[in-house]
Amino acid sequence: MKSVSFIWPQMLWLLLLVPATAALLWRIGRRSRIAQAAWPGLKSVGGPESALLRHLPRWLLLAALCLWLIAAARPVAVVTLPSVHETVILAIDSSGSMRATDIGPNRLGAAQMAAKTFIESHPRSTRIGIVSFAGTAALVQPPTDRRDELEQAIDRLQPQRGTALGSAIVVSLATIFPGSGIDLNSVGRSGGPTEAPGSFESALIVVLTDGQTTAGPDPIAAARLAAQRGVRVYTVGLGTGRGEILRADGWSMRVGLDESALKQIADLTRGEYFQAQSAADLKRVYGSLSSRFITEKQEIEIGALIAALATLLTAIAATISMLRSGRIH
Repeated sequence: MKSVSFIWPQMLWLLLLVPATAALLWRIGRRSRIAQAAWPGLKSVGGPESALLRHLPRWLLLAALCLWLIAAARPVAVVTLPSVHETVILAIDSSGSMRATDIGPNRLGAAQMAAKTFIESHPRSTRIGIVSFAGTAALVQPPTDRRDELEQAIDRLQPQRGTALGSAIVVSLATIFPGSGIDLNSVGRSGGPTEAPGSFESALIVVLTDGQTTAGPDPIAAARLAAQRGVRVYTVGLGTGRGEILRADGWSMRVGLDESALKQIADLTRGEYFQAQSAADLKRVYGSLSSRFITEKQEIEIGALIAALATLLTAIAATISMLRSGRIH
């Protein structure tokens, strides 16, 4: 449990009643002791007792009152629970710029190694699919729990021309919702299901790219389509936003990372954006994503638990009082 917040924090002001209640109980107890001193016949039939036992019920009642008031404020705890994600789609950029060797052995090779590490870190219950995108996007491995098939699909990725980030998101969505009619023509089209962004818990999308969109539908419009379906899209930018000229095997290309679009995609779908400028960065990013997907933080209202504890303390206080008064033998 990392932190606690309250849905109705204004109710916590009622805790100011606790000192007044404590003072009232003290006065009642004091008058009782005075009366017992003046009239010995009023003493408890239970015989002599320690001061601790005599005062314990009222302190238990005070503690219970505090707990009842805290429960009334509807406390919410942030806890870490096992993830319920059943499917993860990895969309990997295989455009020509991924051949650049500024990240060894090259960008695509670093992405392949990191993706394999990502896959191995997930439990077998998670099905993973692979989407490759360059000028177009294609599902190269349907979601499966067979790790050997996933690794073979990753090894088959080859650089091609163009970057169709929007197409990658659409193909990933069509994989998550087969038979739903999602295709490239769905982007920007009104109608269809509308869910709260990030509300779909059974699947998510992770997109890795190192460049700007040059083909296919608008990636922001594709992200809105994902948001309407409640699917989170996590984006990973490989490289830097300032752009640079990449050279490899006799070719040169100026590329720049469109961080603005990647951040907007993540924000629209309630995902998250990560940047990686090296193979080590990329490995750390995928490792961070794995830990987030295997376990995730959730907010859980714990007022009922606190109220139950208050009820238990009240019952204990009542039992002790009856034992003292001789009503229970």
